[in-house]
Amino acid sequence: MDLNALRDGNFSQLGEAITDWEEMTKKLDTLRADARDNLKAKADKANWAGVNAQVSREFIDKTAKEFADAHTQANTVAKILKDTRGELVDYRTQLNEAIARGAAKHLTVVDTGHGTFTVSGNTRPDWAADPSGNTGAVDQKDVDGLRDEIQRILSKATESDSTAAKALTLIVNQAKYGFSSAAYGDRDAAAKAVADADRLAKILKKNPHDVTNTELASLNSALAKYKNDPLFAEEFATQVGPKKVLTFWAGIADPYQGTYDPERAAQAKRLQKNLGTVIGRATLSDSDRMQGWEKRMIGLGPHQLGTDDANDPLGYAVMSNLMRFGDYDDQFLNDYGDKLLAYDKQVNGQPMSPWINNLNQGDLNYWGYKNDRGRDPMTGFLEALGHTPEASTQFFAQPDGTGDSVDKDSEVNGHLKYLTKERVWLSDSTLEGNHDYVAGRNSLGRALEAATTGYSADAAAKDVTAGDGRTAATAGVMEQVAYLYGGKDGPKMLHDQPELADSLGKMAGAYIDDLDYELSGIGDHAKDAGDFPARYAGRAQFGNQGAIDFLSVLGQDEHSHKAVTVAQHLYTLSMLDAHPPTTEAHMNHARDIMSVGAEARGILDHSRAQQVATTYGENSEEANKALGRSADWKKLAVGAVVAGGVAAVPLPGSTAAALVIAPLAADTVTDAANTMLGHQIDKSTDDAEDDPLVPSQMASQKFYGRGTEDLGTTYDSYFAHHPQAQASADAQRWIEEIKQSYLGVGSAEDDFRGRPPYKD
Repeated sequence: MDLNALRDGNFSQLGEAITDWEEMTKKLDTLRADARDNLKAKADKANWAGVNAQVSREFIDKTAKEFADAHTQANTVAKILKDTRGELVDYRTQLNEAIARGAAKHLTVVDTGHGTFTVSGNTRPDWAADPSGNTGAVDQKDVDGLRDEIQRILSKATESDSTAAKALTLIVNQAKYGFSSAAYGDRDAAAKAVADADRLAKILKKNPHDVTNTELASLNSALAKYKNDPLFAEEFATQVGPKKVLTFWAGIADPYQGTYDPERAAQAKRLQKNLGTVIGRATLSDSDRMQGWEKRMIGLGPHQLGTDDANDPLGYAVMSNLMRFGDYDDQFLNDYGDKLLAYDKQVNGQPMSPWINNLNQGDLNYWGYKNDRGRDPMTGFLEALGHTPEASTQFFAQPDGTGDSVDKDSEVNGHLKYLTKERVWLSDSTLEGNHDYVAGRNSLGRALEAATTGYSADAAAKDVTAGDGRTAATAGVMEQVAYLYGGKDGPKMLHDQPELADSLGKMAGAYIDDLDYELSGIGDHAKDAGDFPARYAGRAQFGNQGAIDFLSVLGQDEHSHKAVTVAQHLYTLSMLDAHPPTTEAHMNHARDIMSVGAEARGILDHSRAQQVATTYGENSEEANKALGRSADWKKLAVGAVVAGGVAAVPLPGSTAAALVIAPLAADTVTDAANTMLGHQIDKSTDDAEDDPLVPSQMASQKFYGRGTEDLGTTYDSYFAHHPQAQASADAQRWIEEIKQSYLGVGSAEDDFRGRPPYKD
C-alpha cells in the first residue's frame, strides 16, 4: 500500500458501503426468516400430490436455503468490510502520528510510489548561525527508527487490505450461482483461515518421509479444526495441488517405509480422515480454480503417480481412499465415478487384477484395515456415494424413457448392472481378516442405501426422523434394485453377494408402503391407494409380481428377512393406529391393512423356511437354529425411534448409524409410540426376554406358529378397547382371511408365488 493512499485515505465511501451492507443484511434476515417460517414451513405441511409435491416442494426448499445463504454471505461481507475499515482507519491514525513526531525531529517523509517512501533530515541553511550552537544535524537513529515504524504500519495496513480482498474474492467465487454459506465474524478470522491453509500446504509439499510425527499431529489438528471452513479448504487444496495431495498420502500411508511406528500409524489414520474431509469440502466450491483442480484430479486417475511409495499406485487407488470421508461435490463424484468405471471395465476379469494381487502391497486404507486394505479403488468411491445420497441417486439413476416399472435389462442403469452382475469382486483382506468377505460389495450396498432412501448410509436416527427422504429419483433406483434382485437370477445374486443382504433388507424396509400397495390389488388391478397412500411424488412401482418376487428373494437371507419383517411390522401397526375401529370406514381400512401385512409377512416367512430347509436340511439342528434366529426379529423394534412419519430402527451389533428405516402413517407421528405402536414394541421386548436368542429347536411349524401369534396379537391389540367392533370383525371372518393371507402364500415357484430357494 502506498504511503499517501493510507495517509490521505478517505474512508467515508467505504463507510457508506458498510452501512448499505448492514441494511441489506437486516432485510435479508427478514426474508430468510419469512422463507423458513412461512414459505418452507407451509410447504412442508402442505398435502400436495403429484408433480406439485415433488417439484414445487424441492424448489421451495432450495429457495429457502438460498435466502439463508444470501443472508450469511451479506453478513460476512459486511463484517469483513467493517473490520477492515476499522483497522485501516487505525493504521492511518498511527501513520499520521508517526509522521508528526518525525516532523518535530525535523524529519521529512516522502512517498516515492509503488509502496516505497523515503525518510530524510530537514536541515535549514540558517542553522549555522544559531546562537545556541545547534547545527541542525539529524540523528541517523531517528531516521531509521521512523522509517521502520512507518514500514511496519504500511505492512500491516497492506496485509489488512490484501487479505480482506482475497477473502472477499474467495467468498464471492465459492458459488458461481447463488450465494456462499461461508460465515466469518471479522476479517481476522477469514484471513487466519487462508493464512493457515497456506502454511499447512507447505507441509504437504515436502517429501512425506521427511515429515515428522510432530508435524503430522499439528497437521491433523489444524485440518480437524478447519474441516468445515470453505475458504481454508479451497486455499489448502489449490495451494497443494491435486497430484501432491495424492503422492503425499501415498507416502504417509505406505506401511513399508522403514520400521513400523505405532504413533505414525495412528497419525496416518487420522490424516486419511481429516485430509479427505477437507478435500471434500474444497470440491463444494464453484470457483474456476477448484473446477480446474477437480478436472486435473480426475485426469490423474488412470495414471501411475511416479512415486516409490505404495507400489506407485494409480491416481484412482489413492483418491478413492481419501474420499471415504467428507462431503464431496455431487457432480465431481459422478464425473470421477464415470471415469473410474470406464477404466475398471477395461481391466475387469483379467487373469490378474490390477488392483488386488500378491504383487501389490500398496495398502492405502487404515479404516477397517483387516478386511479392507484399500487396494480396490471401487470400495472407497462407493463409500463416498454411501454418505452423499444425491450423488449416489444420480450415479444409479434410472435411464430416461423407462416406463411405469422396470421390466427389462435395458431399463437398468449401466453402472448398477456392471457392479451387481458383471464386475469380478475380490476380497481385499489381510492374512488376519476374513477372506470370504468382500468389502467392496458391502460399500456397494451402502451406496445403494443412500441412493434409494435419500439418507446417508451413516445417518443417525435424528437425521432419518427429520422426514421422508424419498423422491421419484430415489424410487427409480429402487425399482431397478427390485428388478435385479427379484429376478430369476435374484436368489443366486443374493447368495453370492452376502455383504449386500442387510442393505437390501433396509432398502426394501424403506419402501414397505409401496410394496404393500403393490400387494393390495388383484394382480396389477384394483390396487388400493386409499389404504396405502403415496408418501411422496412418483412412488416406486414394482408391479404385483415384482413385489412378490423381490420379497420372496429377500426372505431367503436371515439378515434381509429380519430388516424387512421389522419394517413391515412397524408400518402395519402405525397404519392401524391411524385407523382405530371407531368407524366403518376405519375398519375397512384396517381389514385391508392387516390382510396385506399378513401376505407380505407370509411371503417372507415361507421363503425363509424353505431356504433354511434347502440349505441345512429340514428339521436339522442347524435349520432349527437358523429359524430361531429369524423368528427373533422383534428385538430390533425395541430401540425404534419414531418421529417425522418414520421409524429408525438400530441394528444390533452395529453402530447407531446402522438403521432400518420404516415409513409410518403420517398422522401418527406424535402419538404412535404411546398407543398401539408403543404397546407392541413393549410387548416384543417382553417376548424377547422370555425366549433365548437361539432356541435349540425351532421347527418350521413353530416358526409359522410364531408368525400367526404375532398377527393374532396385533389383531387383539387393535380391538382391545372396542369389543363390539371385534365382534363385528369376527362375524365377517377377518381372522380366517388374515390367516389365509399369511399361510396361503410362499416362495416356491411350483407351490405358491415368488422365487424358489437357492440351491448350490
